[in-house]
Amino acid sequence: MDGIPEPQIDTFIQVAEVWIPKDGVLVYAGGDYNGLDSFEAASRQSQFAKGEGLPGRAWAEARPVVLRAFDGSYFKRTQAARDAGLTSAVAVPVFDGETLKAVLVVLCSSDAARIGAIEVWTDDKDGLLMLDDGYYGAAEEFEFVSQHTYFPKGQGLPGGVWAAKAPILMRDLGSGYKFIRASAAGKAGLTTGLGLPVPVPGMRTYVLALLSALGTPIARRFEIWATPKGQAGKAQLIDGICEREGALWRDNGDGVHDEAPTATAWKGVVGQVLGSGLPVVARSTAGLPAGYTTFIGLPIYQNGALSHIVACYN
Repeated sequence: MDGIPEPQIDTFIQVAEVWIPKDGVLVYAGGDYNGLDSFEAASRQSQFAKGEGLPGRAWAEARPVVLRAFDGSYFKRTQAARDAGLTSAVAVPVFDGETLKAVLVVLCSSDAARIGAIEVWTDDKDGLLMLDDGYYGAAEEFEFVSQHTYFPKGQGLPGGVWAAKAPILMRDLGSGYKFIRASAAGKAGLTTGLGLPVPVPGMRTYVLALLSALGTPIARRFEIWATPKGQAGKAQLIDGICEREGALWRDNGDGVHDEAPTATAWKGVVGQVLGSGLPVVARSTAGLPAGYTTFIGLPIYQNGALSHIVACYN
């Protein structure tokens, strides 16, 4: 199907941008604005001190931060966001130990047809993961169920990520027995879940979950890459799914997988994440799989090294 134009799908995420620390502030390092030129112009002229605006808040609090509405909040680009039809955002800090590498910000629009979820889970005093915050679009019943659900280590998508300390991709949310909220997910039309750890300084655990619906997907293609020990500048695809191709690799049923694709530092979009160690957001970049025009790549650090890369394509 390579070379065949894909139908336009209205994605859950409208904007993605990267902010990096420089001289004591966060400065703009790239983004995809989906044609929202005025908001892009406002972003390129912005910078954020620690604690200032959404990126600065994620830096200061050392945790993923969900902002459900801009009006009356600490968001600094409210008018530009309102003019662009943006209504909410999530900021994800990327820490390597105590050091902030970057902040990835994604911004969304709300309407009655937009289904999906971006969740942040954290541990409580009883050793369970509870919902810290989230944005659900029109999936109100699923939001209610999520607010009253807790996960022990190893259970469900958030608990599985917590136990593995690694990203996990979960299919068939509405019917999968491993997904604790399957009934509510099925009613909301949620089909695919991607969970990833967000390591931060201190003892708190944070898990980010991206739950995607067919009509307004968070992404049309997800990939999880791992960096093999002792192979600097290399990464290997360990899981992935595409709406038109299905699984991006196959398990032969005997514990042996087909040879998985690999990435090398600075080659291709995943290689840009691997080489720079920073989130990468790109549009219409050479090297994207056929039929895709946007890429979001997020590095994850564990024990002083880049351990995984999560990639999303639209």
